[in-house]
Amino acid sequence: MSEQADQQGRLRVIVADDQAAVREPLAAVLALSEDIDVITAAANGAEVLTAVAAGPVDVVLMDLRMPQMDGIEATRRLSEEHPGVAVVVLTTFADDDSILAALSAGARGYLTKNAGRQDILRAIRAAAAGQSVLDREVQDRLLATVRTTAPAATQSLPADITPREREVLTLIGQGLPNRAIAEKLFISEATVKTHINNLFAKADIRDRADAVRRAIAAGLA
Repeated sequence: MSEQADQQGRLRVIVADDQAAVREPLAAVLALSEDIDVITAAANGAEVLTAVAAGPVDVVLMDLRMPQMDGIEATRRLSEEHPGVAVVVLTTFADDDSILAALSAGARGYLTKNAGRQDILRAIRAAAAGQSVLDREVQDRLLATVRTTAPAATQSLPADITPREREVLTLIGQGLPNRAIAEKLFISEATVKTHINNLFAKADIRDRADAVRRAIAAGLA
């Protein structure tokens, strides 16, 4: 759970969507969870930035297409100005350009609006803990895009990558979240996080999406 979470362990969340008919019911549903405090419901990216600057926030649930400032620009600004705030995209758009733009801007999760309440809560909690959650459609499109754009020749990884770190990268390349990786390798999630941190530092990997690209480029996925 995020270091910013309040002393009671609740996550402070902003819901951002330009449609009141979407953001208000969504904020109300999320607020029913014991570990979620919905700080505000914002109608655009500019309102998100104002709310984040005004007080502690852990996660922003971000729509992409919004007036004044869209979700991509707001995510980029948050990554630069408030790197401790995690962004989970929740949108109707699952095209390649939107997915890659959001992940490149710094989003930790990407869900379509077909996602259920439990899927959204899981993504919020994972993002606050520094993990990424992509729904299955998004994972499939991302992997297909990377396979198309990856160079034909495999790219080697740094020589100091351990066999276990290579295994972890392989499973990330398959789209598995940390919990599934832990179960597959019979290790704890904490150990998985340690391997990922070491792997990212050694291989200069920026984020989960970049790890998927590197896994494919290295011939691991």
